[in-house]
Amino acid sequence: MAVSSTFARVFPSPFECRSDPDFSGAPRPENASSGRKIGAGGVRSYGGGGMSSSLILRFPPNFVRQLSTKARRNCSNIGVAQVVAASWSNNPAAAAAPAAKAVDAASAALAPVEVATGVEEGVLVEESCCNGVKKIESLSDEKPYSFLSCDGSVAIHAGERLGRGVVSDALTTPIFNTSAYFFKTTAELIDFKEKRRASFEYGRYGNYTTVVAEEKISALEGAESTLILASGMTASTVMLLALVPAGGHIVTTTDCYRKTRIFIETILPKMGITATVIDPADIEGLESALNKNKVTLFFTESPTNPFLRCVDIELVSKLCHDKGALVCIDGTFATPLNQKALSLGADIVLHSATKYIGGHNDVIAGCISGSEKLISAVRNLHHILGGLLNPNAAYLIIRGMKTLHLRIQQQNSTGLRMAEILEAHPKVIRVYYPGLPSHPEHHLAKRQMTGFGGVVSFEVDGDLLKTAKFVDALKIPYIAPSFGGCESIVDQPAIMSYWDLCQSDRAKFGILDNLVRFSFGVEDFEDLKADVLQALETI
Repeated sequence: MAVSSTFARVFPSPFECRSDPDFSGAPRPENASSGRKIGAGGVRSYGGGGMSSSLILRFPPNFVRQLSTKARRNCSNIGVAQVVAASWSNNPAAAAAPAAKAVDAASAALAPVEVATGVEEGVLVEESCCNGVKKIESLSDEKPYSFLSCDGSVAIHAGERLGRGVVSDALTTPIFNTSAYFFKTTAELIDFKEKRRASFEYGRYGNYTTVVAEEKISALEGAESTLILASGMTASTVMLLALVPAGGHIVTTTDCYRKTRIFIETILPKMGITATVIDPADIEGLESALNKNKVTLFFTESPTNPFLRCVDIELVSKLCHDKGALVCIDGTFATPLNQKALSLGADIVLHSATKYIGGHNDVIAGCISGSEKLISAVRNLHHILGGLLNPNAAYLIIRGMKTLHLRIQQQNSTGLRMAEILEAHPKVIRVYYPGLPSHPEHHLAKRQMTGFGGVVSFEVDGDLLKTAKFVDALKIPYIAPSFGGCESIVDQPAIMSYWDLCQSDRAKFGILDNLVRFSFGVEDFEDLKADVLQALETI
C-alpha cells in the first residue's frame, strides 16, 4: 500500500488502544455463520476472536486522508479502525508490528464491502455513514445495564454508553439533522427493501438520535419498545386510533387532561368509538362496563390531572385482561421513577415527555412504551400520520433524562413537605396530594409508587379574584401551563384551562374558582416555603 511507508515514518508506533470495562459481566453470544460476536451492549466484534466491544481506539489525526481512495470511499475512519483492531485481536503478536502492516491488513479486509445484492459470506465490515458514525444493530436481548441498581444510572447510560445505536467517539449522542438516508447502490436499496440491511430510509420513520431517547425510556419502564412522538397529545391520539377499532368501546376516568377528554368525547365518536367514563376508584363501574360492552381499552392517568387521583393498576389490569381488554396508563405525573405501570400489569404506559422526562420546560414530546407487538402497531400508524419528534428535541430529551433522578428526588421531597404545610395552613381549605394520608388513594399510592411527585393541587379560602391575588403575590413560580420542569410553575385552572366554560360547567369537572395547581421545581425548599407563606398572607 503506497501510504504505508509514510504512515510508519510519521507515526512510528502502532495505534494505541485502551480497554474500557466490560459492563455486562455476561458471556457474549456468538453467531458462527457470520463470524461475528455480539457484545451485551450490542457492539459488534469481527472475525475469529474479533474486536472486543470493550476496545476503544485512538487513531492518529489525518488517518483517513492517508488511506487509499477506495478505502475512503467504502468506510469511515471508525470502520477502518475496527478492522485494524480485529486484525490485532486475531494475532496478538501483530500488535507490536509496524503500523504500516496494520493499515495494509485493513485495506485488504475492506475489499468485500462492494458486494452484490444479498448476504455474502465473509463480509465483516458494516456499512457506515460518510460522517464517520457507524450504524450497528439494536441492543441484544441481554440488557447491558442489568448490573446497575439505580434508575438514575440507567437514565444516564441506557442507549448510549451501554449500547449506542451508533458508534462515535463523541461523549454525547450526536444530533442527526437529516430528512432522509441514502443508499450507495441500488443493490443496497434492494437489500433494505428485502430486510437484509437496516436503515430508516426516510426521516419520518426514525432517527438515530431519537432511538437513543426511546431506548432510555424503555430501559426505565422495563419495556420491549418505546415510540417517542411530537407531543403527549400526539402519543395519546395515535395510540387510541391505532389500538381501538372502528365501533370499539373504551373505558376512561372522570379526572383527566382536558384535551384528552375532548378527543374522546368529540373525535372518537366520528369513528363509532364509544366510551364509558368512571371515577378512578370505581371498580364496580369498571366491571359493569366490561360486562356490558366489548371493551378494547381502558385508558386513564394515574395520578390524574389535576386532582392526582390514583388507579389500582394491578387490579384494573387483571379485570381488563380477563375480558380481553388492554390497559394504558398515562404516568406523566408519576414519571418512570416513581411508578412502574408495566410491572404492575399495564400493557402500555404513556408520558407527556414535555413534563418531568424533559424536565427543563424547553421541549415538547410524548412517548408510549410496551410490548414490541403493541408499539409496532402504533408505530405503523404514526408513520402514516406523522407527528414525529425533531432530532434536536430528542437531544433535549436525552439531556434532560440524565438529571431526571436528581430532579425527581428534589421535587418529591419539596412536594410532600409543601403539601403538609399547605394542609395545615388556615387559609387553605383542601389539598390534593397522594402522599398525604387525607388523600382518598393514599394507601394505594404508597403501594404502587415510590414517590409522589412535585405537583400539589389545593383550594385556597377565597373566590376567583382572591385566588388570583394569591397567585399574583407569588414571586418564584411562573404563571404558566405545564409542570415538571426545573422552574416552579403555578396556575389557576379555572382561568388557565377552563376559562371558556362558565362557572357551573367548570364545577361539573370539579374545577372550582379557588383551585390552584402548583408544580414545584428544583429551587431551594426554604425559598419556596417562604414565598408560598408570604403569598397566603396577602389574602
